[in-house]
Amino acid sequence: MLGTVELPIWLLALILVFATVTATTHLLFPSVRWFFRRRAERLVAELNKRLDRPIQPFKLLRRQDMIQRVIYDPDVVRAVGSYAEHEGVREDVAFEKAQDYAREIVPSFSATVYFGVAIRLARWLANKLFNVRLHYVDEQAISDINKDSTVVYVINHRSNFDYVLVTYLSARQSAISYAAGEWARVWPLSWLVRSAGAYFIRRRYRGALYRKVLASYVQKATEAGVSQAVFPEGGLSRSGVVGEPKLGILSYIVDGWRHGGREVVFVPVSLNYDRVVEDRILVSAGRSGQRRFRATAPEAIGFTLRYIRRRITGKVGRFGIAAVTFGKPRILSELAAEYPEKTVDKLARILRDDIRGSVPIVTTPLLLAAIFQIENGTAQEVADELVKLRADLPDDTADFAVDESQIEDVKQALEILVLRQLLKSDGQTYSIAEPDVAAYYANSLRHHFAADAALSIPSATPPGKPIKT
Repeated sequence: MLGTVELPIWLLALILVFATVTATTHLLFPSVRWFFRRRAERLVAELNKRLDRPIQPFKLLRRQDMIQRVIYDPDVVRAVGSYAEHEGVREDVAFEKAQDYAREIVPSFSATVYFGVAIRLARWLANKLFNVRLHYVDEQAISDINKDSTVVYVINHRSNFDYVLVTYLSARQSAISYAAGEWARVWPLSWLVRSAGAYFIRRRYRGALYRKVLASYVQKATEAGVSQAVFPEGGLSRSGVVGEPKLGILSYIVDGWRHGGREVVFVPVSLNYDRVVEDRILVSAGRSGQRRFRATAPEAIGFTLRYIRRRITGKVGRFGIAAVTFGKPRILSELAAEYPEKTVDKLARILRDDIRGSVPIVTTPLLLAAIFQIENGTAQEVADELVKLRADLPDDTADFAVDESQIEDVKQALEILVLRQLLKSDGQTYSIAEPDVAAYYANSLRHHFAADAALSIPSATPPGKPIKT
């Protein structure tokens, strides 16, 4: 009992390693996890005091727990059985496929990453690159939204910068969950996007089992009150026009809603920019009919480095105005009562019209629309055309464009467009230099103009589906 046992040094070292690992996993790690969990809970409690809409407990679930909820949804279980029968595989194989889909879709929200990194980065980028302008069609109606309701922001998709802009401007309201496409699945961007609460979707994948898993997650998040952002066009517009809505995510939300359950409120959000960094890429994609970006990572890095160098040397400034309009909220229960048949279709059309009617006016699209109308003119003639175009605008349209009465400001804005090679000038008059790209900008305001002005703007690209992001 008290005798001496001799062991080789290597065996003693191995025993010590196993003992250390066991003690760590059973004693230290749980304590560390408890410490960070308590700290995170205190952080969320403090954040909820400042937010208009508190962070819902569902969003704070461990990712594995969220995955389990999704894959054991009765609809998903039935879809697993159908998949196994259709594909001729065992049900455990089909169930593993559903688990893979859930792991791919479900986010891993971190309040520290979202509010400590993402919000600060979004604020810094938005204000460094643009002069940000904000407008509410009915600010009181948004303030009056019940705190227990699920808010879904429905947004037109102009640029990949949309994510940054809306995240920044909604920072005081709540943490928003986005549907992120294939572009965001590259590490380390995928980690940051997932930690910020975004969920990944395969926009072109139409498998029934995948759709059922995705629908289960979206519906559970909606039932739990998680604020969401949806781009109903399904991708970036290649023509500049606010496109027709896809019904995918909207249909999951509506199909999962029940009378008497948590209310769902849709807030239309309209975006517009003086400059869309991807403009020529999108127009080129429209010409070719390709569904993906043709730009490479080295090209993107090169553009970024050139812009930083020119910004440091003072040769360029911000990209102009980035404007956002929050429209009038639409309450799902009211729409369902008014349109009991084809509720999703009617909701999509109403939101599309709300977004189109609230697209803010910014300088670049308005100037280009004016020059399309007169074809060729001096700065004064362009300013006179701006007066005519503005006369047709609805009274409640958010207008952040250049003031036509300030002719020097008009000239400066026109010269910037010459430098961007959208216009050409002989020193006195201005005309369109690159019709497709100019039309891409002018088309963002097409729905505001009278028929003659709208018809003067050519179609930027042949009809087709929007490029995927």
